[in-house]
Amino acid sequence: MKVAVLIEDLYQVLEVWYPYLRLREEGIETVFIGSGAKKEYKSKEGYPALEELSLRDAKISEFDGVIIPGGYAPDILRRHADVNTFVRNMHTQGKLVAAICHAGWVLISAGILKGKKATGFFAIKDDMVNAGAVFLDKEVVVDGNLITSRNPYDLPAFCREIIKYLKQEINTSNTSIA
Repeated sequence: MKVAVLIEDLYQVLEVWYPYLRLREEGIETVFIGSGAKKEYKSKEGYPALEELSLRDAKISEFDGVIIPGGYAPDILRRHADVNTFVRNMHTQGKLVAAICHAGWVLISAGILKGKKATGFFAIKDDMVNAGAVFLDKEVVVDGNLITSRNPYDLPAFCREIIKYLKQEINTSNTSIA
């Protein structure tokens, strides 16, 4: 299993590092993917995350999912057409798309929220609803391959559902091979 974690300047440090490391604890490879504009991205507090792969070099076929952290980074990420296309194609192909906090902005720009149940930071509720989402104020919302959460306090539930989804995918793949 391999999961992309999108990074950009002004990311929320916990929403990047907690899933990145938690999934690794489960034996799931995580890769920091940046827009390719630079190699080092700084959190809101200045903590660095190094791009391990540029988005232009990322092949959807090599990933089982994507995690989009919050902070101000999603507002920058969604300005890149390649980011929106990557997220949209991951979703269309039935791969995991997980977004927390302000990352709902990327889901909006990727055009994947219409008719989906989702949550996010309360300040972007109207944006998500206007994009067609059914907004639920819950720590984690799972709608098919879309997993969303509201803020850093929800990270344990967010990561639990991500890991659960990915392990189900492994079991489903193993069953179909057998």
